[in-house]
Amino acid sequence: MSMSIRRISAFALLICGLISLRAEPGKVSINSDQVMVINGKKVFPIGFTMPPPPDGKTPEGKNAIQELSDAGANFMRTGAWGSGWNKETIALEQKYEDAAAKYGMHCLPYLKELAAVKPGNKERAKQLEYVVKKFRDHPGLGAWKGEDEPEWGKQPLEPLLTTRDIIRKQDANHPIVIIHAPRGTVETLRPYNQTGDIIGADVYPVSYPPASHSLLANKELSMVGDYTRTMMETANGKMPVWMVLQIAWSGVLKEGKTLRFPTFPQERFMTYQAIINGARGLLYFGGNIEIAQSAADAKLGWNWRFWNRVLRPVIEEIGDKSPLNPALLVADSKLPVLAAVKESSSGKAPKETAIASPNRPFTNNTTNLFPIEFCVREVGDEIFVLACNRENDSTLKVQFSGLPATSTGGDMMFEEPRKVSIKNGKFSDWFGPFEVHVYRFKR
Repeated sequence: MSMSIRRISAFALLICGLISLRAEPGKVSINSDQVMVINGKKVFPIGFTMPPPPDGKTPEGKNAIQELSDAGANFMRTGAWGSGWNKETIALEQKYEDAAAKYGMHCLPYLKELAAVKPGNKERAKQLEYVVKKFRDHPGLGAWKGEDEPEWGKQPLEPLLTTRDIIRKQDANHPIVIIHAPRGTVETLRPYNQTGDIIGADVYPVSYPPASHSLLANKELSMVGDYTRTMMETANGKMPVWMVLQIAWSGVLKEGKTLRFPTFPQERFMTYQAIINGARGLLYFGGNIEIAQSAADAKLGWNWRFWNRVLRPVIEEIGDKSPLNPALLVADSKLPVLAAVKESSSGKAPKETAIASPNRPFTNNTTNLFPIEFCVREVGDEIFVLACNRENDSTLKVQFSGLPATSTGGDMMFEEPRKVSIKNGKFSDWFGPFEVHVYRFKR
């Protein structure tokens, strides 16, 4: 290649980079299926609290934000972490927004002290307006993260509503996300719906002893589904639910605690159980916490060991480059699918339930819940069944029925070459404890 051609190529790459950073501001909305739409494209948000440094590298030397995007992720919680919104925070947010725009990601800046502006506090209101105006037109912005765990913190509504009103006045194109602790009831959580546009909860089951993060009787991994259903009932079909899942958290990091991470099967189960029960977005917490990182990862500012061994394979299954992703962007199918347990290693009597609906009533008495949770999605002529066994002590043989009698195929996604055989709209399969299967059929 001649020197002139190299210069032209380099100039073209530079122009492309500048164009990406000067792209049109994002317009983010929520459709009637509670799916996020960014500039006309439906998106299943997958993100991290917090991400690697905006100019960070992987152990292989690749740009860190590009690595997340290449796996199929699209969101990262940024903003204030530790200190509040000072000059350093704003400068760092600018770098994250630029990196997000460059690599096809979206930022979720945490407002922290600006998330609850007391009426009459003109200085804080002015500071919030400044932050919103500075980033509202940046193509890297996806949404705003409001007050963290407000119900558990007994935060009064009025300051949160003031923040909401300021944001909506200055920025009509980006929603507000409110994440709750795994505490409270539907009745105590629901008043906070008015303070944002998207709600969710964080829940971290993997610890010693198990599930010290939860107050429910259920101390198993399946508490993720229980809390997802709680948030779905809290949302009442009027707003999306995003769930925050575990990498590492204080319950395994504080002095006197034992460091423990989810395994790949555990992370995969929690991810799919949240989706099956209605989650329209997922965030993974704790990759940036230094005391949970190896010495090599600490130098790079993120838990790449966990990412490579556990999290990236999970995200590749659901991310925006996966063949499953379109099924995460549509409403539950109305096909009359049933599931019946035909055999159980525990000797329990077989049970049967109608199609798993994310709007089913929530109960703290999880012992009476059907052991198989599932949802059915239709995309074109394809039918997807996502199913999991919420029990930790039983291997179950389950028969599904109610699919179209003409259905063909039976692909076991991500378990190739295994398949299931479908006949007259029925098929059967085995589920070990906390096992997940994803099926794809054709009409």
